Amino acid sequence: MESRDVIAILNEDFMRELEATLIYVRNSFVMMDCEASRVTEAIAVDEMRHMWWLADLITKRGGKPVMQHKELDFSAEDTSGMLQMQIALETEGIEKYKAQIDILDDPEVVGVLKHILDEEKRHRKEFRIRLKG
Repeated sequence: MESRDVIAILNEDFMRELEATLIYVRNSFVMMDCEASRVTEAIAVDEMRHMWWLADLITKRGGKPVMQHKELDFSAEDTSGMLQMQIALETEGIEKYKAQIDILDDPEVVGVLKHILDEEKRHRKEFRIRLKG
């Protein structure tokens, strides 16, 4: 796969992590359940760390991280709805990372994506635990 194609994939990942970070930070401010709020806040920090790792991969390959993102969805009205949305975001990320790991042939990129994938699975589990309450 050409470097520009790898950069494009990594920038898609970067934008998804940016979107998750912004949604999780906002949700952590307005969640009424303190434990769910603190877990969401901590996971937002993890998502920022993923952005750092992805930006490092992008710049090493001659690209620049893209800071544009889609319109963010803040429609969930309560903690349960927010957690459900966050679970859906993590699930989407998990599926994307799995597919990318299968097609990419850059060992450094694959290694980082595998690490992020493992963390996304843990995030989803943490959100599911809080949803079950």
